Amino acid sequence: DLAGIGMSIAVTDAFGRPFELAEPAQRIISLIPSITEIFFSLGVGDRVVGVTKFCTQPPDGVKSKPKVGGQKNPRVDAIIDLKPDLVVANVEENRKEDVEVMSTAGLMVLVTYPRTVREGIRLIRDLGVLAGRDDRGEAIAATCEAALAEVERATAGRARVRVFCPIWRKPYMTINGDTYVDAMLRTCGGENIFRDRPTRYPTVTLEEMAVLRPDVVLLPDEPYPFAEKHLTDFQAFPEVPAVRTGRFRLVDGKVLCWYGPRIAESLRTLAATLQP
Repeated sequence: DLAGIGMSIAVTDAFGRPFELAEPAQRIISLIPSITEIFFSLGVGDRVVGVTKFCTQPPDGVKSKPKVGGQKNPRVDAIIDLKPDLVVANVEENRKEDVEVMSTAGLMVLVTYPRTVREGIRLIRDLGVLAGRDDRGEAIAATCEAALAEVERATAGRARVRVFCPIWRKPYMTINGDTYVDAMLRTCGGENIFRDRPTRYPTVTLEEMAVLRPDVVLLPDEPYPFAEKHLTDFQAFPEVPAVRTGRFRLVDGKVLCWYGPRIAESLRTLAATLQP
């Protein structure tokens, strides 16, 4: 993927198209919190010239960076004024029209869309290449791949643990099988009870949940801030295995949905969480 002096640096975007830079990116804007963290882990945090208001990691690194709005409502004029040579966006998190305006203005916008753990790891390598830190990207990715192999060995041959993992409340919403969160659950020995739903983020009822009898209920703190007080929602369903055994787990949402350097620790944490 990485060519020598005088040749372009190329990766593949979310649509399978080649994405090329003439030289390693020096002025980077990240519109995705987990991707902001990746750039800092690659050692190029000093080249990040803009982030969203939701980019929180690493705290000391992002606090002084210019904020360019949120994922869904970035201040495109401000982004253009910062003259980045690389903007990183995501199919799901960002709006197509904003990406098109930036591209039309001449900005190089890489659109990402990892939906499996392996794709999340590959993104680390790709961003390392674009930043001219392919050595560091390779090292981080290799650590994540070692953790992935370890978890796959540990869960091989075990019965899957049936999981309900809501991402919103009032109404309750969850994820289907075409999501990164589902891939994390499956990799770690879980079976998402709503993975066959046709929409990626289906609205569901707790009555529907009860029929599908999850063994574990995971309550992440993002995007909806689930907390201990929300366990009472489930008291009306004592026949559900997770309710009967008290297997509710309040979890850091970043474990489920952030890709990047934290993948290794997230895999181990989630695999341990799902075991009886």
